[in-house]
Amino acid sequence: MELVLWSVFYMVVPAGILALTRRSRTAAKIGAIVIAYALGLLMGNVGILPEGIRGVQDIITSATVPIALPLLFFSFDLRRWRGLARMGVRSLLAALVAVTIGSIITYLIYGAVIGPEKWKVAGMLVGVYTGGTPNLAAIGNALGVDPVTYVAVHGSDVVASAIVLLFLVGAAPRLYRRILPPFAAEDDGGGGDSEFSPHFSGWSRDEVRELGLALLPALGIVAVGASPILFLPEAAALPLAILAITTMGIGASLVGPIRRLRNTFQLGYYLILAFSVTVSSMANVRELSVSAPIILAYVGTLLVVVSAIHLVLSRLFKVDRDTHIITATSFIFSPPFVPVVAAALGNRRVVLSGILIGVTGWVIGNYLGFALAYLLRLF
Repeated sequence: MELVLWSVFYMVVPAGILALTRRSRTAAKIGAIVIAYALGLLMGNVGILPEGIRGVQDIITSATVPIALPLLFFSFDLRRWRGLARMGVRSLLAALVAVTIGSIITYLIYGAVIGPEKWKVAGMLVGVYTGGTPNLAAIGNALGVDPVTYVAVHGSDVVASAIVLLFLVGAAPRLYRRILPPFAAEDDGGGGDSEFSPHFSGWSRDEVRELGLALLPALGIVAVGASPILFLPEAAALPLAILAITTMGIGASLVGPIRRLRNTFQLGYYLILAFSVTVSSMANVRELSVSAPIILAYVGTLLVVVSAIHLVLSRLFKVDRDTHIITATSFIFSPPFVPVVAAALGNRRVVLSGILIGVTGWVIGNYLGFALAYLLRLF
């Protein structure tokens, strides 16, 4: 019964966060996403979560994002996305170079203190920061990484990444505005898809009915898109599922009656908030700081070095601020996190390019991870 109540709690918390940001100007400036992640980190580290909660957390994080993605796409106007492709490719290349160079530099700094599995750790981290957790698991299993090492790497990634995510949705948009050019659409006179409210427009009978109508195609898309999970290995099925859900969600936006449904973006955003609270509550800083301080320092340093190199390359390649941030998000956290940061940026038009970049990273991640691991093994 307690786990059921926590499940309800995770799904109700976003309503409280949205109410707070609507009524408090200070909370609105901080942002719903930042509040959600801060609250989740607090919950996960003060000892209030019960035993067995991980199963509930896994269900929520696995279900909310696939359902949110098509809802977020339904209201998109594809005609306004022209011109993103070239910028996305430049940003993708910059990120790949940054991950590769940053991983080598960090390996040289920490290799001597990690132990005999240092090259395996390096390969797993290249995989996770090019693609995501499926790459981390695939590379770890293929290289025969010790379970203790695997848990330390994965746990350290969760903790360090949560801090980076708070930076990306908090300080980064303002800080990078001084370093990188603005997103092209920011110069079009304002408004449009770059400005949106996370709050529902209302709760009339028609609006509630439209939300119900929107859920039907969204759930259908998820059911069809996630079907590869039933017959393919997880490392192959997850990228294919995300790509399929994305493609069908975009396709649905071309259907006028679906695109005109009200509050579909807001409902998707609500689910992303639920995901944010849940996934951040899974990071236990205290436990990891005791059990794996070296790995935690390794991962933290790697993220700082990769982020710095990526920023320099984006400056050289003239990648705009929003594309840079969304590319960093899709690489460090994988595609499901893209809508989270896009919402914080107030720019829905980078969601598609961010997800496509992230799915590309998923495909490349295993190859790059294995290649760099065996290369570093020679040294």
